[in-house]
Amino acid sequence: MTPLFRRKQARVPGDRLVTLIRKPGCHLCDDAQLVIEKVCGDLGVPWEYKDIDRDPQLHDQYWEQIPVVLVDGEQHTFWRVDEERLRKALTD
Repeated sequence: MTPLFRRKQARVPGDRLVTLIRKPGCHLCDDAQLVIEKVCGDLGVPWEYKDIDRDPQLHDQYWEQIPVVLVDGEQHTFWRVDEERLRKALTD
């Protein structure tokens, strides 16, 4: 017999990845990075950044939204990063 619903499997923070898509000289990108460093540092979540000026595909996709934050490759937010919202996304 198949259950009618499946429980959402909990994800371990260390198995997540946060990606910041940014460009040099962007003050919103600097602000976003500070939030990401804090949240990811607290939770033990790895993070990376990608320079939008060095990747034509990212440039075409996200130019009007930077900074952009991806969680596990999916867009989480852009322009401003809310610490609590990011923390919740990484722990749910």
